[in-house]
Amino acid sequence: MNPLVIVGIVIGVLALFVIFLYNSLIRLRNQVRNAWAQIDVQLKRRADLIPNLVESVKGYMKHEKGVLENVTKARTAFLNADTMGKKAKASNMLSDTLKSLFAVSENYPQLKANENFLQLQEELTGTENKIAYARQSYNDMVMEFNTKIQKFPNNMIARQLNFTQEQMFEAAAEEKKNVKVSF
Repeated sequence: MNPLVIVGIVIGVLALFVIFLYNSLIRLRNQVRNAWAQIDVQLKRRADLIPNLVESVKGYMKHEKGVLENVTKARTAFLNADTMGKKAKASNMLSDTLKSLFAVSENYPQLKANENFLQLQEELTGTENKIAYARQSYNDMVMEFNTKIQKFPNNMIARQLNFTQEQMFEAAAEEKKNVKVSF
């Protein structure tokens, strides 16, 4: 066989490998971005529910002004976040302040009986569950993408094509702590 034909076949096979790898990396990167967009939708929904929640609680929790201010500050921080990392951090802060708000609300029986408050609390709980599911999906996609670009020989080609690792959406340190239960 002609050496030129062999070289042509080898170059063709390598080119096909690079093309298939590039296309699979693009597909995975787009899936990661879509998974982040799904989280972002739920985070925005939660942020949109908070003003209604604060309004329902204001009249009952006059002595808990600090808690309400913290919720409002956390929401503002989330709305002003402009990167994935900042949004993730602000989202964790918002989750913590909402937990504080719901914990303090236990001291107000009239508030716990308020239908509007109960409905908002239920909607926020549902949204938190959707956020948790979306975070899991996002992290699964990030893991798949990062693994693909770290494997040999993909890592050499991915580096040349400027593919970099994506960041996982990690739980805040407070969420990782064990909950103390006392009887």
